[in-house]
Amino acid sequence: MVSIPHSLQQTPLLPEDAVLKVAVIGAGYWGPNLARNFKASSDWELCAIVDMDIERALKIARPLGDVPVFASLDELFAGTDVDAVAIATPARTHHAVAMAAMRAGKHVVVEKPLADHWEQGVEMVEFAATAGLILMADHTYCYTPAALKIRELIAEDALGEVLFIDSVRINLGLIQPDVDVFWDLAPHDLSVIDFILPGGLAPTTVAAQGADPLGSGKACVGHLTFELPNNAMAHINVNWLSPTKIRRMVIGGSKRTLVWDDLNPQQRLSVYDRGVNIEKASTTAAQRKAQAVSYRLGDTWSPALPEKEALGSMVQEFADSIRGVRPSRTGGLSGLRVLAVLEAASKSLAADGEHCRVADYESQLEGTR
Repeated sequence: MVSIPHSLQQTPLLPEDAVLKVAVIGAGYWGPNLARNFKASSDWELCAIVDMDIERALKIARPLGDVPVFASLDELFAGTDVDAVAIATPARTHHAVAMAAMRAGKHVVVEKPLADHWEQGVEMVEFAATAGLILMADHTYCYTPAALKIRELIAEDALGEVLFIDSVRINLGLIQPDVDVFWDLAPHDLSVIDFILPGGLAPTTVAAQGADPLGSGKACVGHLTFELPNNAMAHINVNWLSPTKIRRMVIGGSKRTLVWDDLNPQQRLSVYDRGVNIEKASTTAAQRKAQAVSYRLGDTWSPALPEKEALGSMVQEFADSIRGVRPSRTGGLSGLRVLAVLEAASKSLAADGEHCRVADYESQLEGTR
């Protein structure tokens, strides 16, 4: 993982109780959710909605107290003063909008993915670091009570050594016009893996297989695999064509296995004290092959989780990171790590599923040290 040098980190310029001013850029699918949560937060004053379609912007702004609307960033910056912007525009525009905002001295949170090319993501991260600005990825699932609990359980070694992660994210539609199913759905799972593992998301290679049975010109069904530390592996299944909706992640550990079923509000997390007993005393391949496999059958329990909207926690995290309370847990580098895997997946898809190398951020970001 790459760390931004302390000398380039933003120093807190605002008191911890200062109310921050924000504009939401984009009034399409995700913009209304961002606007609603910023409006509801005591940390923020929602100052503007920006969209080229003024009527669409007004549909969001009116119920939120007639928030001012603007047709462009230029109009926004000329007409009102904000501390930050939240970008909810198509992925192909993220880089241009974020760079324009940061050049104007604004902190930025960007919905997934961070950009549509890794090199653009690098430029965004480097600019934010050198300008002393916060660049944060809106990896919303990381702020769910379930993901926060999983992170806690792994940190305290409740699951033991992670042996595998298997994630399924399938449903019927929406087929996106500008990205394939990997870029649309997999960022959720990749960002969660980056969030919950102490070492973050750092595979060397990625393999992706996809299919386009509709002839849409892009993969609508896909499988993504990559290695995890200690010879473990992760598998992500994404699908736009399934008549059933599944949001499930299984994390197998040497001590316990956890299942996250996001569509089961009564029991989102289940922890199973079941699995294969691993004899760590066996050091050679021959010894491990010869030893008998034994299974552990124990209790199952479900951690209690608070009911809290993830986006509310995300906008609070954005405010805390700007105030210098702590670095964001889904900062620009988290977005960049996810972006590197997505780009490698696209290369693998084009190469008929061959393993493709993930970009080496350590060497590419040498200039930020």
